[in-house]
Amino acid sequence: IHQLLSACESFKEIIASDYTYRNHWELEKWLKNEPGAFDWTPVVKYVCELEGNRGKEAEKEAKLRKAIKQVLKCDVHKSNPMDPIVLSPADCLVSSLCLEAACKDLNTYRLALKNISSLLKPGGPLVLSGVLGCSFYMVGPKRFSCLVLREEFLREVLSETGFVIQEFEVLLRNDNMDDSSDFSGKFFILARKE
Repeated sequence: IHQLLSACESFKEIIASDYTYRNHWELEKWLKNEPGAFDWTPVVKYVCELEGNRGKEAEKEAKLRKAIKQVLKCDVHKSNPMDPIVLSPADCLVSSLCLEAACKDLNTYRLALKNISSLLKPGGPLVLSGVLGCSFYMVGPKRFSCLVLREEFLREVLSETGFVIQEFEVLLRNDNMDDSSDFSGKFFILARKE
């Protein structure tokens, strides 16, 4: 939910999506405030502090729960990523640490970006974040492959798929202590669909 916490301040209706049923299940548990749901409290607290709302974590979680109207399966490899559901184009699209994990090569990434752009209204913002130079990441003891992305490629592919970059920020990794991933930096992009 980390990528949705600030979004609920600007959007009254949010459709969350993910590829895996396990993630859907976890999100549904959190939405229903069920016992055993993942505890997002440290993340919510951090976001509230960044937004100047220290101590309002419960209100933030309630606001996000109210804003999330649907949790859908998303497959970025389909021309309609929400297939078989057809949605009206969204006002805004947020994707965080998704495409580089879902795509096996740069051409697949290019097509996936084109596919998700079909979910967005013309003129709508795309908020895209992820990692640069990452070939793997660990979740517990399990190692997952990741598509290695470079800033130049991202700039090129966004332009090719009909986006105008408004902001592109890169934060370079300044430690080598963590062996759970080999990323070289994080990117944050705000682009507008033409």
